[in-house]
Order: sequence, then structure tokens, then C-alpha cells
Amino acid sequence: MDMNTFFNDLQNKISQAIENSPAKDIEKNVKSMMTQGFAKLDLVTREEFDIQTQVLAKTRAKLEALETRLAELEAKAGGVQPAAAKVEIAKGEVV
Repeated sequence: MDMNTFFNDLQNKISQAIENSPAKDIEKNVKSMMTQGFAKLDLVTREEFDIQTQVLAKTRAKLEALETRLAELEAKAGGVQPAAAKVEIAKGEVV
């Protein structure tokens, strides 16, 4: 028997022993319990999180551009608002 055959045979026997052992059943049960637990937690996947992070970054950039444009238009119109009014607008309230 050459060394490759010996190691392949040994690997197959170890794999069969692990497959038939209680450790394999425990692993399956733990995975099942963890999957059920995570499902109850209402978690998002990493892909969904990354997409929402990108959406938020784009929204922030667009908001900053709109704020800059608004400031330019206000400066052109000469209608500089008091600081208190700007705070109210930033909160989303109509002045």
C-alpha cells in the first residue's frame, strides 16, 4: 500500500467516524437553534446593511448640495433669515 492510498483511506475512515458520531448531530442541532434565534431577532444581512449605508451617504450628499444651493439663492435674493428661523426650517417645520 502506498502512502497516498493509506492517507486517503485514513481520511475516509475519519470522515465516516465524524459523520456517524454524536458530534455531527450536536453541530446540526446547534446550527438549527442559532438559525431560529437569529430569525426571531429581525436582523438584516450584511448586503442589505451595505446598500442602506450607500443610500444614506447619497442622501447626505444630496442634502448638503441642496443646503448649499439654498444658501446661494438666499444670498442672491438678499433675504438672509435670522438664525432662529433657519433652525425651524432645519427641523422640517414651516416658518
